[in-house]
Amino acid sequence: MTRAKPFLSDNAARVHPAVWDALRRADEADSPYDGDALSAALDERFSALFGRECAALWVATGTAANCLALAAMCPPHGGVVCHREAHIEVDEGGAPGFFLHGAKLIHADGVGAKLTPGSIAAAIDPIRDDVHQVQPHAIAITQASEYGLTYGTDELAALSAFAQERGLGLHMDGARFANAAAFVSNSANVGASAAAGPVDSLAFGFIKNGGMNAEAIVLFDPAQADLVRYRRKRAGHLQCKGRYLAAQILAMLDDDVWFANARGANAAAQEIAGACGERLMHPVEANELFVHLTGAERETLRAGGFTFYDWGCDAARFVTAWDTREEDARALAQAIAAL
Repeated sequence: MTRAKPFLSDNAARVHPAVWDALRRADEADSPYDGDALSAALDERFSALFGRECAALWVATGTAANCLALAAMCPPHGGVVCHREAHIEVDEGGAPGFFLHGAKLIHADGVGAKLTPGSIAAAIDPIRDDVHQVQPHAIAITQASEYGLTYGTDELAALSAFAQERGLGLHMDGARFANAAAFVSNSANVGASAAAGPVDSLAFGFIKNGGMNAEAIVLFDPAQADLVRYRRKRAGHLQCKGRYLAAQILAMLDDDVWFANARGANAAAQEIAGACGERLMHPVEANELFVHLTGAERETLRAGGFTFYDWGCDAARFVTAWDTREEDARALAQAIAAL
């Protein structure tokens, strides 16, 4: 039987050994909810990572991280601007509307699922400033984007300036934030700071990168933290044994495990990208590859044991992870080159 070579999703990756070790160490009695020592350490650790004061709260899913952060920025009668292919629009099952109590997602366009000040302006400038139309209150971007593209520092600065000019909050969905940070720098602290830019809030993803069930809401205005804490409780995301979530996050931050894992996944993606040539739909700037393949070619790859998602009728998506085997990445590269 051909051994499966998984490129379906980094959601399916294994839990990193450091996380398992941290969970075992956390298996001691401590204060419940977020009153434990591990949860209390998060603010300082993330402030040190980003080089500016912030508050950090754990939640169990990226959906909750994004929606709770956005709920602090946008009232029920308002709107959040996002790309029309953003994860919060196409893959959250209506969660933004639920968490934001009916607030609207306002669609904007952009190459590779990235927003620009111009594309946002095109979406919101036609909105009349009166009670009959939903007014924008926030912008949500994804780092890396839904097509694996990374926002650079200049792009983030321009978006931040636009948001401030228009009085809008700026939130970053960082499900693959680590991969973006590893793309822009060889240093964990520099990469984190550059990839986040001057955003107001960040959903820092750990689960795709070796975590088990813990993500972080990073709020660069610490005054927002209490509001989000109340919303987290009301939404059913204040776990009574929160120390286990905090333990996972701290374990990933220790020794920059999060960054090393992302670099490994990115390197595997680059190995494969080198064999794709003009088949690539987008540049590879994180750990996702979108590749033009016919139906017959996809079946050939699946017969070789490779797992992946179809992307429309003539393409496929391949995702590498922190635990992708070098031999599997090399084998996929060779198989694509041989088509």
